[in-house]
Amino acid sequence: MTTLSLRRLTVTLGAIALAALQACGAPLQAAPLPAPNTDLPKASTPGTQTAVFAGGCFWGVEAVFRHVKGVKTAVSGYAGGDAGTANYMTVSSGLTKHAESVQVTFDPSQVSYGELLRIFFSVAHDPTQLDRQGPDHGPQYRSAVFYVDDEQKRVAQAYIEQLSSAKAFTQPIVTQVVALPKFYAAEDYHQDYLAKHPTQPYIVYNDMPKLAALKEQFPSRYVGR
Repeated sequence: MTTLSLRRLTVTLGAIALAALQACGAPLQAAPLPAPNTDLPKASTPGTQTAVFAGGCFWGVEAVFRHVKGVKTAVSGYAGGDAGTANYMTVSSGLTKHAESVQVTFDPSQVSYGELLRIFFSVAHDPTQLDRQGPDHGPQYRSAVFYVDDEQKRVAQAYIEQLSSAKAFTQPIVTQVVALPKFYAAEDYHQDYLAKHPTQPYIVYNDMPKLAALKEQFPSRYVGR
């Protein structure tokens, strides 16, 4: 059985658990995190910049950023390893240096890098889970910010320090802040996966709540696609 089939099988039971949680009224989203004290200024004119985030399965992270105002594109892919291992089956072995990642192209005159970080830490994933995210286990599902320049590094490190000092999470933040060696786009069937498979149990259980949290916590940032 393939890794993808195992993932789908595992979370079929998870969908049942989700229904039980909803029936009991269990909270599925936390309150939004504070805005970064350190950020890059918004650009005075439209343009494009890129940011790369890893936070578990790329389907949900990509879906969140696709619905953020100011984001032009969000592409699922791999970061941290080399070209020869940048494919789904190899990355899924957990034996490469890659993490499932999302490359976000955004307009800095509409949304700042710090605001993207805030959304990433608030609703796109749980930054306290080490080498896993929800039902997915392995270093390919680690939490990481891949910075493209020293300014992004400075803002990301400062925000993690801010959240840690404020004890925003009950467990320590384990997110890596590392330089981006190169980003490799994933196979076509992974792109815009949530929109193409909205009723798949894995999507229903793990990723739809992220979009709901984005819309609830950041209504001015949420856009339909």
